[in-house]
Amino acid sequence: MLDNRQAGPTALRMQIGARLRRLREEKGIGRAEAGAAIRGSASKMCRLELGRHGFKVRDVLDLLDLYGLDDEAERESFIDLVREAKKAGWWQSYADVVPSWFEQYVGLEQSASTIRAYEVQYVPGLLQTVDYARAVIGLEHHNAAYDEFRRRLKVRMTRQGILHRPVAPARFWAVIDEAALRRPIGGAATMRAQIEHLIAVSERMPNVKVQLLPFSAGGHLALGGPITLIRFAEHDLDDVVYLEQLTGARYPEGREADRYKEIMDSLAIRAAPPARTITLLTKILKDF
Repeated sequence: MLDNRQAGPTALRMQIGARLRRLREEKGIGRAEAGAAIRGSASKMCRLELGRHGFKVRDVLDLLDLYGLDDEAERESFIDLVREAKKAGWWQSYADVVPSWFEQYVGLEQSASTIRAYEVQYVPGLLQTVDYARAVIGLEHHNAAYDEFRRRLKVRMTRQGILHRPVAPARFWAVIDEAALRRPIGGAATMRAQIEHLIAVSERMPNVKVQLLPFSAGGHLALGGPITLIRFAEHDLDDVVYLEQLTGARYPEGREADRYKEIMDSLAIRAAPPARTITLLTKILKDF
């Protein structure tokens, strides 16, 4: 039986897909055969089982027939979840400013129980102040009209709500490269406020852990860009590795994903512990 009490629509799709994959594998049925049963292909089955495509009630029922699942209570549970997963997340009303590749990530983020992130250029979006976020969006979308700019800022700040949920707030563990805090995004006043905010959340929010990776740590394998790992409360869902690029994103799987998890563990070891990070942030603050 699947539980949707805390999951958002993206995690619900992943739950449904994971359960259908297990049923298929238990029956020894290939993806091509399963895809044909729903008038699709093996690639469609792959997207469905990864939760990257919406489900139709008819398709799920056809797959359950193919897999020989005739327990009425379990079949009804599947259909209830399909209907629940069709409900739009708040971010879907911002489709004009949230590209499809990023919409998928926001859905994962909003369903997460734990998020680990490494950032080399900016403070992570979940920890940005309004003024800092405004400056970053201004750099990334300098030609945006006022309303578009306002909506992009609204999305970024609304995403942070997962850290403040009254029930089961997401845990966020951020490793921030010193370079991101030395770069004066938005000017000195904006950076002072941003660093003060990082100190405040580190001291007051038990679900947030911030580590600074100082220049003195030397070179490392993650210098090429940010890394995000997403974990869900649902035990049947695998962790997701997310690599954001300039105009898209990648979701490594298998051994490649495992390698990125190892890199994140290495970064956490090399970075300053949270208590020491507060001391280092205080020192950087004096430079602004």
